[in-house]
Amino acid sequence: MDLMSERMGISIMSNTYNMLLAGFGGQGVLFAGKLIISAGIKEGKQVTWLPSYGPEMRGGTANCSVIVSDNEVASPLVVKPDVLLAMNLPSLDKFEDIVAPGGIIIVDSSLVEKKVKRTDVKAYYLPATKMAIENDLKGLANVIMVGKIALETKFVSIDTIEAAIRSSISEKKIHLLEPNIKAVKLGYEFV
Repeated sequence: MDLMSERMGISIMSNTYNMLLAGFGGQGVLFAGKLIISAGIKEGKQVTWLPSYGPEMRGGTANCSVIVSDNEVASPLVVKPDVLLAMNLPSLDKFEDIVAPGGIIIVDSSLVEKKVKRTDVKAYYLPATKMAIENDLKGLANVIMVGKIALETKFVSIDTIEAAIRSSISEKKIHLLEPNIKAVKLGYEFV
């Protein structure tokens, strides 16, 4: 709370979500990050998106730092994520230890059989790839995972994410609109 707000008796709650989304190139972690920041922008949040990927891209490693905050963001780099999305085993192995205590780790349990070893974080296992295939949503495990992030963090509402999907899909790819909305709802409703 800043000094002026304190003097005026105004309580300001600040929420900042430092997220690291990681997987193989081609799993859509960069798109998932863009979807998250698009939803944040729709709710008037400050956002950053910083991609990082290996030279081979598809099949290589890919991750992105995503920050969604009520306040101005000083740096786009996420060093100590509150939320880790691990779409594959190498991502879980590489980033599990840097998650902030009390943070959240969401694992695609279709591809990662290993359990999170830490006890000071909340771990969620979502068979996103399997769910995508079973629901005729091949290639949308990343969007299912975004739904789970929204459920567990409440960084924005599910309606805002749906609006972000609607604004992210071009006319040329309008056939992907309903599958993406279905995918995000699957993740959001997964308990």
